[in-house]
Amino acid sequence: MVLKWYHGLVVALFMGVVLSNFASSSPDGLERVAEDLRFLEKGEGYEVIHSPLPDYTVPSISNEALAASLAGLIGTLIMFGLVYGMGKALKGSSV
Repeated sequence: MVLKWYHGLVVALFMGVVLSNFASSSPDGLERVAEDLRFLEKGEGYEVIHSPLPDYTVPSISNEALAASLAGLIGTLIMFGLVYGMGKALKGSSV
């Protein structure tokens, strides 16, 4: 079987839309260390960069599973577009 670029996109979309709902709600490693050493609150407050999808959700959607799935879909499509565009731009390059 010959794999095409869109096979990878389908797998990535499945992971972003379906499997993202099974992600752990526990804090990641860095956040856990910050909690354990009691300096987590020092990193909170003023946002340097505003995130359009904070905490991997779409803020305007109240259904948590749907918001996470939609954020996964949006994030996957944005990354695909960026990487695809870079690949096209670099295709003729002798890197």
